[in-house]
Amino acid sequence: MTRITSDEIRHLALLCRIAMSDDEVDVMREQMSNILDNIDVLNRVDTGEVEPTGHSVDLVSVMREDEARDSVEIEEMLANAPNRDGDFIRVKAVLE
Repeated sequence: MTRITSDEIRHLALLCRIAMSDDEVDVMREQMSNILDNIDVLNRVDTGEVEPTGHSVDLVSVMREDEARDSVEIEEMLANAPNRDGDFIRVKAVLE
């Protein structure tokens, strides 16, 4: 059973700049110990004959082929623009 100490939790909290009460340290220590115990169980699983993969299921692209086509006419594109300046859409300044 992997155990992490309260001092290690306090050290991690310090590195993360997280203030933790003694009760929170105890709860976190128990939770982290449980997580590490679960990782130990996974590390014991024999995966020697399992082929490495990036995904557990085959992926199929749902994207369409990239095909060149005519653009939308400027007037049609700007028809619903709330604030227009010629062939451009005017927006509020983001940076000064």
